[in-house]
Amino acid sequence: MSNYIKTGLVAFLSAGIGVWFTLEYAEFTGLRHQGENRIESSQSSQERSDFVSNSSVANSNILPVEDFVDASEQSTNSVVFIKNLSVINYRTGHWMDWFFEPRTSQRISTGSGVIFSEDGYIVTNNHVIEDADEIEVVHKKRSYKGHIVGTDPSTDLAVIKIDVENFPAIAVGNSSEVKVGEWVLAVGNPFNLTSTVTAGIVSAKGRNIHILKDKFPIESFIQTDAAINPGNSGGALVNRNGQLIGINTAILSMTGSYAGYGFAVPVDIVKKVFNDIVQYGEVQKAFFGAEFEDIDNEVAKELNINNLNGVIITHVQKGWAADKADLEKGDIVVAVNGEPLNDKAQLEEMIGYKYPGDLIQLTLKRGNKNVQKTLEFTNREGTTEVLKRSIYKSQSMQASFETISKAERNLLGVKSGIRVVEVGNGFFRKLDIPEGFIITEINHSHIESPQELENILNKIRGKVIVSGITTSGRKVYFPYLF
Repeated sequence: MSNYIKTGLVAFLSAGIGVWFTLEYAEFTGLRHQGENRIESSQSSQERSDFVSNSSVANSNILPVEDFVDASEQSTNSVVFIKNLSVINYRTGHWMDWFFEPRTSQRISTGSGVIFSEDGYIVTNNHVIEDADEIEVVHKKRSYKGHIVGTDPSTDLAVIKIDVENFPAIAVGNSSEVKVGEWVLAVGNPFNLTSTVTAGIVSAKGRNIHILKDKFPIESFIQTDAAINPGNSGGALVNRNGQLIGINTAILSMTGSYAGYGFAVPVDIVKKVFNDIVQYGEVQKAFFGAEFEDIDNEVAKELNINNLNGVIITHVQKGWAADKADLEKGDIVVAVNGEPLNDKAQLEEMIGYKYPGDLIQLTLKRGNKNVQKTLEFTNREGTTEVLKRSIYKSQSMQASFETISKAERNLLGVKSGIRVVEVGNGFFRKLDIPEGFIITEINHSHIESPQELENILNKIRGKVIVSGITTSGRKVYFPYLF
């Protein structure tokens, strides 16, 4: 082959590779820009993340005769505007991601918060401040920097703190005294409109609408027809005396805006969550040690019973509280501490008030007999001790980790697991391993502690496979070559 032909072929192949690379880079750039657009446009949808689409009937209120001026003045002074600023790293999934740093985009979402103490502790929804890189709190046009004290995804509550004194704390009522049909006010910042008040009635109590994605959710909402819209999340639901009875959390709507019912976390649960987070850094959650469900017509027919009240035990966790109390699968819990039990939401709310070590008396229907049992609640490790969250910060990995609890290991069916709490710009960012991911194995070997995880990743060379479980419960792995 002549040198001219060789030169021509080389030139042709070089040109072809150049055109291919240019087209690939153009596609890659287009994906990055599309990703940015998606992230920017998601800002408004992020603000609506607390809304559940469902069929509901629009409700028009008849205004009450009572004057709500005093209650409005008292409560609006104790409700703040919260701005959540977070930075999103976007990758396209294209092979060229390996050669370029990920694009970043800032996302801004907003919500409300309730001043719980004069020294600047504020209660809001967990989803309002979730993934926040910076929190801004606005009260009467003054802006403050907030930091997260603690969160409880199981109730969708969070506590943040700002450095102030003599802040106007809200008057706190008792949700147990709230009656269906009484008038209430919803106070918040819908659509970025500060200090907005709407009125309605309590439509129901103990509602479970299955919106919390936590592994151990507690849902027993106060339902109201007071208008709640985007931005109201984390705001106050107050009675006619201006006392807090709930934290507004979600709505059922076909449009994403007010056209149905709002739901608030009862203040009795809020008080426990707040006190635990401030005192211990995490909620001292009581574990029942069994799974239970409501009794429907089909179950009642199968068991040959006429009464649909109570809950049926569907699974008993070996070695936990229910097992130690001799509860059995198929038992029907009909009363707690002598109080008749209606449904699952009522029992979950009762559990939400309890601490590890607390005792309750259960009345069970077992076959044709009524049986009395005493159950002692445990913590997430199966004991009755006070627990404090322990987070391990790795400088070399630029990330933070924690060991998952015994209760979560049992639920997931794993021997061990390390949760990724926070991701910096190190190894885990390169692999796109998200916060909340649970690492169970490195190269098919179980990982028992964050320290062990750090040591292995610092020493290992060659191919690495990080296996684990996503926040949605899916088992995945991330390959990497050192």
